[in-house]
Parts: sequence; structure tokens; C-alpha cells
Amino acid sequence: MKIFTAAQTRAADQATIQSEGISSEALMERAATAFTDWLTARLSPKEAGEILILCGPGNNGGDGLVVARRLYGRDYTVRVAVLPSENKSGDFQRNFQKLPPEVIVTELSATNLLPIPAGALVIDALFGTGLTRPLEGLAAAVVQHLNAAQARVVAVDIPSGLFSDAPQPADSIVVRARHTVSFELPKLAFMLPHNAEYVGQWHVLPIDLDKKFIEETATKLHFLDAALLAGRLQKRARFAHKGTYGHALLLAGSKGKIGAAVLAAQACLRSGVGLLTLRVPAVGYDVVQTAVPEAMCLTDPAADFVSELPDLTPYSSIGIGPGLGKEKAPQQVLAQLLREAKVPLVLDADALNILAENRELLATLPPDSLLTPHPKEFERLAGPARDDYHRLDLLRDFCQKHRCYTILKGANTCLGTPDGTLYFNSTGNPGMATGGSGDVLTGILTALRAQPLSPLDAALIGIYAHGRAGDLAAQVTGEAGLVAGDIARFIGPALEELTTKESF
Repeated sequence: MKIFTAAQTRAADQATIQSEGISSEALMERAATAFTDWLTARLSPKEAGEILILCGPGNNGGDGLVVARRLYGRDYTVRVAVLPSENKSGDFQRNFQKLPPEVIVTELSATNLLPIPAGALVIDALFGTGLTRPLEGLAAAVVQHLNAAQARVVAVDIPSGLFSDAPQPADSIVVRARHTVSFELPKLAFMLPHNAEYVGQWHVLPIDLDKKFIEETATKLHFLDAALLAGRLQKRARFAHKGTYGHALLLAGSKGKIGAAVLAAQACLRSGVGLLTLRVPAVGYDVVQTAVPEAMCLTDPAADFVSELPDLTPYSSIGIGPGLGKEKAPQQVLAQLLREAKVPLVLDADALNILAENRELLATLPPDSLLTPHPKEFERLAGPARDDYHRLDLLRDFCQKHRCYTILKGANTCLGTPDGTLYFNSTGNPGMATGGSGDVLTGILTALRAQPLSPLDAALIGIYAHGRAGDLAAQVTGEAGLVAGDIARFIGPALEELTTKESF
């Protein structure tokens, strides 16, 4: 699914109006009706109570007026409050005239902000994506009053005061919504950690915007869902054998951190690799042979950490980093691997920290390598970010400069690519914020890179399946009870959901 800028979204609206020969008011009716359907499917009139709809003077306010009319027609109790303005949009004015006379309308003022009881249901339709400067004056006072009320706030399209695709100025006044209901395509603002307190849980409703325009409009931003992955993971051939799906090598573990190697190995095996070899320090031999009997264990001469690189000839992909440690010997192993590897690499954890501390090694990073940093590890690699948008710029620059794929882990894990495209993941849950979750991801990616998949397909499938496995696991364990091993156990079902089925 594509992510459009605010300008592209407005262009999609206009393309729809022109291709269908409808008015902007008719498209507004369509969007507001979809919103109303969404809301009424979740709350009965009794559960909703009196609904306060805050309307600005533009088309977002026009949406709110249509919602008010539609809700009233379904026997909901509705009250409307509008911001005074001499520049009301035409669609706002037309829908204002259509309001049933029974709907109470109040004009807001500095002395009349309306009381908002705690727990009241409030629909925020003050300002939409056309906003280009922070709220001030009466508009800011209304939003501050709303945020202080502890109401159940649902934002139409985007929380008022929030910029759709640009950094938020410091101390901006923004509606804090419990739910944000947008239309057709998600917005970049929804993907970023800093905006979570404003957006709440977001939803995107289809309103049949012009498909041809959407397909033909280029963007470097995508929301990774199952539809985007369709056809990328093929069903296994009947006469396939273990050699068909590659032989992966994992360089992982050190004294006290052999568990990281085990988790990565379990995930690698669950992700369909044909053969797996673990290179671990001697201290890990008994643990690996017991915990992961399906893998071959190649012990290092050193007892406590990996100190030598084995012969790389047999392997189709190599993952390095989980629990590796940053001693001098593992640093030398990584440096040698970067020089000599002829197969795809996946770098995580201590491998990334070694890169950050020995920046000359970045110049030897093979093209199409896959890196999996969490935000702090990425900061060590690319430098500190001023804000979430600047972090995305750093991610693009880093991937383009080093010709690599970088998975920036988080609530909407973001994949950066060498051509500057960014993909935000749709799967996963807060229960995955647990030790070892990243090791599982490394195992998944190492397995997929061993198979006949492009680096982009392997990365996209890997991050989606990782999150989906976490979602499936959480249905059994609950989010609080989720551990990394649970994620590994559900990788198979997650991948099966993505596998192309045979047609008759």
C-alpha cells in the first residue's frame, strides 16, 4: 500500500472527481459516510451518549458536518460546535445548510469553549491535512481544552494540528486522539513514534479513490501489508530437497549469550532454510546440540567467543552478530568476513556495534547486505537525529551511501533500501519488545537470504513474517507473556499465510 504526501492525496481526490464526474461535495459525502459506518459499527447510540463534533471552517469541518447529519439520521444524539471564520469552504457552507434544525450548533469563542465531560465522545473535525502552520489563538485554545477533558476523541482523517508529512514545530498544540480514522491510504505521520500520543489507534477506510491515479503515482513510501507481498513467496516444489533452500551459517554467541545464538538458529530453521550451521564458542557446544538438534554445530577454538572465521565455501548466506560480543577477536572475524564473503550477509547486534566503533569497515560492506539495527544502534551508525523525519532522511542516506538494506526496528519497523524507498511494516505488537526478538529476526532473514529470493523480497517477507508471528503468538500468550521463543514457534504459520497457493 502506498503512502502519499498531503499534496498527492489532494491530487487523488481531484482525479477521482474528474474521472467519475462527481462534485467535491459528493466525495466528502462518501468519506463521511464511511466514517459514520465505522463509528456506528462500534458504538450504539446508548454507548456513545451525546456526541460533540468540533468543526473547523474548511473541508475537514465539512466532513464533520456530514457525519453529524448522518449520525442524527441513525438516532444518535449529536451536538456541533464550529470555529468562527470569514473564510468557510464552499463544501462546509453547503453541508452546514443541510444540517437538520434539531441538531444544536454552537459557535465557539474564547468565553464559550463548551464543557466537555470526562469520557464524552468527541469527533475532531477541526483541521485536516491542509494545515501548514501550528495552531494558535482560539483554535489552539479549543484543542487545549479538549485535551484536558479526558474525552474519547476520534479524529477525522488526521488529528487537528498534526502535520501529515513534515516535522512538527516544538510545543505545537495537537489533538490527542484515541482513534484516528483516515481514508484510502495511510499517512506518513501515522508511522512515526513521536506522533503516537496524538494519533492513537489509526484506521484507514476505503472510499474508492481513483485506482489508476494511485497505481501511476510514484512514491518512495510504502506501507507493508500482505497485499504488497502477494506472489513473492512461492509454494515449495514437490521434488525440492534441502539443497534447494540453501545452507546458512550463523556466527553468534559468547559466554553468557549463547541463548542469542539458539534463538537465531531456531528462527532460521523455522523460516525454511535447507541446512544450518552455527559457529559458536566452545562454551556453547552442549547448549546448541541440546536446544537446536536440527542444526550443525561448528565450535570455535576459543572457549568464550568466536575468534576464527570458518571456511565459507559451503554457505548460501551468513548471519552474524547475535550475542557475538565486541572483543578484539570477534572484531577481526567481522572484518575478515566483510572482505571475503561472496554470499548475502545479515548483520545484527554486536556486528553493528563493531561497525559503529570501526567505521572504516563500512567501506568494505558488500552491496545488498542486510543490517537490522534498533534506533540506538542506528544512531551509532548514522548519527543522532533531530526528529523522526530527520531519522528517515539519515536512513535513506545511509542505505544509498553503503548500497545496503537497513531494517530500523520499532513499532512500525522501517526498511530502507539502496534506491531510497522506505517500507513501514504493518505487523507486530508491543509484546515483541522483549529480549531476543531481534535475534529471531536475524535468523529469519538469514534463512530467507539463503533461498532464491532477492534482497528486497527477503527483507520485506522477513520483517512482515516476524511481526505476524509475534501477533499469532500474542493471541496465545498475551502481549505481556510473550517471549522471543514464542515468536520463533509461529514463524511457520506466518510464512504459510504468505505462500502463493496453487490455482486449479
